[in-house]
Amino acid sequence: MVDTGAERRGAMEAVAARLRRSRWLLAAAIVAVLSVYAFGGISIYVPLLALVLLVAAAMLPADVERQSADDAAAIEAGGLQRLSGEYLAAAVADPLIIFDRAATIVHANAAAFAAFGGLAPGMSLSLKFRAPEMQALLDGIVSGTMASDVVDYTEKLPVERTYRVSASSVGHATDLYVLVFKDQSEARRIDRMRADFIANASHELRTPLASIAGFIETLRGPARGDPAARDQFLQIMQNQTGRMARLIDDLLSLSRLEMKPYLGPGTEVDLRQTIESVIDSLGPLASENGLVIERDFVDGPLSVPGDRDELFQVFENLLENACKYGQSGGHVTVSIARSEDGQNAGIDVTIRDYGPGIAEEHIPRITERFYRVDVESSRAQKGTGLGLSIVKHILTRHNARLSIKSEVGKGAAFTVHLPAR
Repeated sequence: MVDTGAERRGAMEAVAARLRRSRWLLAAAIVAVLSVYAFGGISIYVPLLALVLLVAAAMLPADVERQSADDAAAIEAGGLQRLSGEYLAAAVADPLIIFDRAATIVHANAAAFAAFGGLAPGMSLSLKFRAPEMQALLDGIVSGTMASDVVDYTEKLPVERTYRVSASSVGHATDLYVLVFKDQSEARRIDRMRADFIANASHELRTPLASIAGFIETLRGPARGDPAARDQFLQIMQNQTGRMARLIDDLLSLSRLEMKPYLGPGTEVDLRQTIESVIDSLGPLASENGLVIERDFVDGPLSVPGDRDELFQVFENLLENACKYGQSGGHVTVSIARSEDGQNAGIDVTIRDYGPGIAEEHIPRITERFYRVDVESSRAQKGTGLGLSIVKHILTRHNARLSIKSEVGKGAAFTVHLPAR
């Protein structure tokens, strides 16, 4: 049993301690009250009542004072917590939405507004995101059956984008939850492109291999003693192996370029001399196709930052295509001009043919790997379908760009825009 005498002594000591802490306040208050009574002409009961209230206030338990301070601190902390949450949400680059137990929006950062639009505090997330996987995610988080979860969600408009959406509770002390949308569109696009690339490369290699295997079987069988057939088949096999060799060379070249896409060139290239070398190297091909290569070069020095071998490959690809596919036009024009377009000042190199041209629907895709406007014509001209893709990668590395203008029946013009020194 607890000693009640000890309890009383402890309580009296606590009261005495509180009175000692407030002694100067009480002394000042007593002087003030007595002064009011002496000079104010009021009843004695008024100052006595004031003294009683002052003493009672001084004897309040310390935990009551602490409770009041804790309540004020809690209110302030709640406001600060919400403000800090909004500041943190604004610092997140991915779309982020904070919502409550009713699945209504409390706050959304700028990235969420940009991605989804039309968001506002108080809006129902269940009405905004109607996909079944999003409904199940919201129901599971709000009901408390799961602390966090992740789903894949595809937004169809204005453009199709795929997100990895994670939902979690902000904390047990609050009824707030958070949705974070991680954009997976680029990763998905790269995965599809890689799969398409492997499929296309396999197809391009399988065709000549099947052809060679068939001719070998024929030479070992029915054409074993036929010299004319043997020579014909061996020539075809040689062409097919040459095609595979070109394809493998282009694949290796593209792979090397993709391994260093942001490596800036650090040397100067004499553009005039480089293009002259390209024209000289393709002179026999132009003569074979009955073409004349015309020059239209601006006067003065023509130096650009870059790698000479890579730029040689760019213009060799473009001029070779013009000679192969524009031979019906009778001539090809190679022109160099200075561009004085403000911050985009540089040098423009245009290779124009006067052949059949390219239909407008093909132009946006013409630099894709293995994309061909005319498959049979491309294979007949020993094309691999990778030349313009290599051109695009080299120009990206040189901070340059390629523009294409064409009209069916009037030829095509490929212009390389190179930055000046």
